[in-house]
Amino acid sequence: MLSAELFCGCGGLALGMSRAGFEHVVLAEWNNDAVTTLLHNKKRRIKHIAQWPVTGVTDVRDVSWTSHAGKIRVVSGGPPCQPFGIGGKKRGHEDDRDMWPEAIRAVREARPDAFLFENVRNLAGPRFQSYLEWIALHLRHPDVVRRGNETYAGHLERLSHIGREGDYRVHIQVVNAADYGAPQIRHRVLIFGIASDLNIIPDTMKPTHSRDRLLWDQYVTGTYWDRHGMPCKQPPKTGPNASRIAKLKARKNEPEGRPWVTVRDALMGLGEPDGVNNHVMQSGARVYPGHTGSPMDLPAKALKAGDHGVPGGENMAVRDDGSVRYFTTREAARLVGLPDNYVFPRSWTESMRQLGNAVPTQLGEAAGLWIRHFLMQADKLQHAA
Repeated sequence: MLSAELFCGCGGLALGMSRAGFEHVVLAEWNNDAVTTLLHNKKRRIKHIAQWPVTGVTDVRDVSWTSHAGKIRVVSGGPPCQPFGIGGKKRGHEDDRDMWPEAIRAVREARPDAFLFENVRNLAGPRFQSYLEWIALHLRHPDVVRRGNETYAGHLERLSHIGREGDYRVHIQVVNAADYGAPQIRHRVLIFGIASDLNIIPDTMKPTHSRDRLLWDQYVTGTYWDRHGMPCKQPPKTGPNASRIAKLKARKNEPEGRPWVTVRDALMGLGEPDGVNNHVMQSGARVYPGHTGSPMDLPAKALKAGDHGVPGGENMAVRDDGSVRYFTTREAARLVGLPDNYVFPRSWTESMRQLGNAVPTQLGEAAGLWIRHFLMQADKLQHAA
C-alpha cells in the first residue's frame, strides 16, 4: 500500500508505518538537521529506510499533491507541535509554525483512502478544544476551504452547519505510547480518517500492553526480575502502584496483553556508555524539583526536545544506586524504537531534539496496522461486490 509522510522528522512514525506494510512515495521534512539524519541512514541501507524517497529538504507548502490523487492509500504525519505544546507559547493557529492547514490540503488534493496525524495531548485540552474541532470538521469536509477573509471561528461555524457526514469519517483518540509497546510514557493525540465511500466505521485502537501486566510480572510472579537476572524486589508500600498490586494479587487473574516495556528492558544488552555508535556519556545530569529522571523499571518519561536543546534535569536515567545520568543518543534511540544501526551524525543536543520530537516507532506501527486492517476490510468488501 502506497503512502505519503509529512513532517517526518528523524523518521519515527515513518518507520512504524513502513513496518506496518506501507511504502512511502513521498517523505517530506524541512528541517535540515533531520534531513541530514535521514539521508545518512538511507545510505547505510537500513531495512525500510533504504527505500525512502528522501533526497533533500522538502517544504510541504511547496508540494502539489494532485499528482498523487488516486494512488496514495494513506497520508500520515505529525504537524509541528510547538504551537500546542505545554512548554511553548500556546499560540495555536496564530503561530506561523501551525501546519494543520497544510496537512488538510494534502488530504484534499491527494484524496487518500485514509489518513493518520498525531500531535501533543495538549491539543485535546480545553485551551484548543475549538481548534481541534475545526481540524476534525475540516478533515471531514476537506473541500470546504476557508474563504479569503474568513476567521477560523467563522470557518468552524460554517463547517458545523454542513453536517457530520462528509468525505471522511474521523476518529480522535488520546493514547499513551507505552500501551502499544513503546518504552516511554508518551501521551499523544491521534487523528484517524477513513474515506466515507469505503463504508468502514473506524473504532478505537485497542492497547496491546499494560501497566497491570508489568506489575503482575514484577510483584506477583517475579518473572520480570528473573528475565533480568536480578533478585525480586519488594513491592512499594505506598503510592498508586501499591494499591494496584494488592488488587492484582487478590484477583489472581493474569492481566491480558503484554507488559509495559521498561527502560531496563529497552536497554538490555547495551551496557554502560563506551563511546561507540552514539553511545557516548554526557556530563551534567542533575536532579531538581519536577525533573527527577526515569526509573529503570518503568517506561521512561517522555523524551524532551526543548526550545533550546534538552532541559537540564530530564532525558536521564536513574541508576539502581539512585544516581542519575543522561541517556546517550543510542539509548534514546532505543526508547524511540529505532534500530541500533540507525546513527545520528549531529551533536548529542541536536540528536536529542530530533528524538524528543519523534513518534515512537512502536506506536506508529500499531496505528499503521490499525489503518491497514480497515483498508483490507474495505478491499474485501469491494472485491465481494
